[in-house]
Amino acid sequence: MTLVTLLDNTDRRSRPRHPEKASRPDTAVLPKPTWLRVRAGGSPGFLQTRAIVREHGLHTVCEEAACPNIGECWQKRHATMMILGDVCTRACAFCNVATGRPSAVDADEPRRVAQAVARLGLEHVVITSVDRDDLADGGARHFADTIGAIRFQSPETTIEVLTPDFLRKDGALELVIASRPDVFNHNLETVPGLYLKIRPGARYFHSLRILQRAKEIDPRMFTKSGIMVGLGETREQVLQVMDDLRSADVDFLTIGQYLQPTRKHAAVDRYVPPEEFNALAQAAYGKGFLQVAASPMTRSSYHAGDDFRRLRDARVARLGV
Repeated sequence: MTLVTLLDNTDRRSRPRHPEKASRPDTAVLPKPTWLRVRAGGSPGFLQTRAIVREHGLHTVCEEAACPNIGECWQKRHATMMILGDVCTRACAFCNVATGRPSAVDADEPRRVAQAVARLGLEHVVITSVDRDDLADGGARHFADTIGAIRFQSPETTIEVLTPDFLRKDGALELVIASRPDVFNHNLETVPGLYLKIRPGARYFHSLRILQRAKEIDPRMFTKSGIMVGLGETREQVLQVMDDLRSADVDFLTIGQYLQPTRKHAAVDRYVPPEEFNALAQAAYGKGFLQVAASPMTRSSYHAGDDFRRLRDARVARLGV
């Protein structure tokens, strides 16, 4: 049985952003170490990016998930588009995206996303979404429509999708893959032993199978996944996740530090120092990943364009294709 939280969303202004967490006790807050420093917003590039996003009536995971890299990325006019609204049907313990009952799907959104991508001049764009367990296809058709609109408006732009798990949505994955994104990304987020606590509405082996199935459908398409550390996992558990991902033929792994959005979210167990991220990256390369991004500030779409170019180069160097 899927664990899903659906709450009344008739007046979002009168309810908390995370109503399912409102009654929980505050979690402890660890002081941040010196290596966790982010660039504040407010640069001309940042303001221009924000203006384009607002003008087209779009949501971004940069804002909704409180990404710490928004200042740096938006300065470079790199924004990660979040489609299918800004309210999620899941209630993950780590995520800052609002939880509740989503609004109807906006059929014009793919066109506006494509226009914004063109205005921003993006060579590579990441498209993600909230979970939409309320939709028969989980939002897969909307992903496909958005990819098609971007291809029409900006044919040279490479497209990376970061999708939900499409749990019990038969045919949804196939619909997205048929639209031919350049990268298919679905994050495992954490080790399987922490799923009940951190990602209760998801199933680890289903998510792993989604990644494996994507590669089976289109062997030439790049696949990608990411996890957070600092939630209480062990190194051995992280190494096992790497092995699981390589068994699913995943090409690209990202590893970043978990940062709790509010005191109602899961607590940070520890801050992982940069040298441990370097060691995890070396271990991942040793297991056969074509590309690895591992650092305290790494997120799925952080430097995604540069990483995509390195990913293509790595496949050519290793496989000649």
